[in-house]
Amino acid sequence: MSRVHRIKCGNVNCYVVENGAGGVLIDTGKKESVGKVLEACRSCHVKLIVLTHGHFDHAENAAELSKTLGIPIGMHEKDCGLIRSNASQTLVAETFLGKLVLSASLREFSVRAVPEFQPDLLLRHGDSLSDFGLDGQIVALPGHTEGSIGVDVEGKHLFVGDALMNMFYPTVSMLYHNRADMLASAGTISGFGHRTVYFGHGGPVSNRQWVR
Repeated sequence: MSRVHRIKCGNVNCYVVENGAGGVLIDTGKKESVGKVLEACRSCHVKLIVLTHGHFDHAENAAELSKTLGIPIGMHEKDCGLIRSNASQTLVAETFLGKLVLSASLREFSVRAVPEFQPDLLLRHGDSLSDFGLDGQIVALPGHTEGSIGVDVEGKHLFVGDALMNMFYPTVSMLYHNRADMLASAGTISGFGHRTVYFGHGGPVSNRQWVR
């Protein structure tokens, strides 16, 4: 049975999911938290980094952690351009709170950059993580970014990155590249039924109908 370790990196989360024999790191946090994340990875024998998408707050430590731990990085091919520039995919927000988050995000995009790397694995919907010791599968969740993905573990734990958000309250993503895809992905998440949903921002909640 896998255990979930939530690592708070300022206002963003990353997660180590491990079963004693090995583990996977989901997202890497901001550079200010690299020491905390590295310690968690070492104590849990992490074998793979999975990036839910390419925005800096989720991917900024990927290159350093990969090099230090000697482990591969996996992400979706459609988000590789974000590693070179977080501005390569436009973002839109409709709600007042969403626009505040978007404004803050764009300011940070202009002054922070993800240290460049080439992913070792290009992950797709349905890919298994069993080779890395985890009973989990990749789930395609486009919308927030073109290549957003999640991870479903043991039919219990669903990691969704920014496909959903819980910054102020649990909701569909407050900013997105493609609204129709974002809503479809929220529906995909609902379709998984009983799961604990783990967000890139905010604490976990039980799965529910995200689009009404």
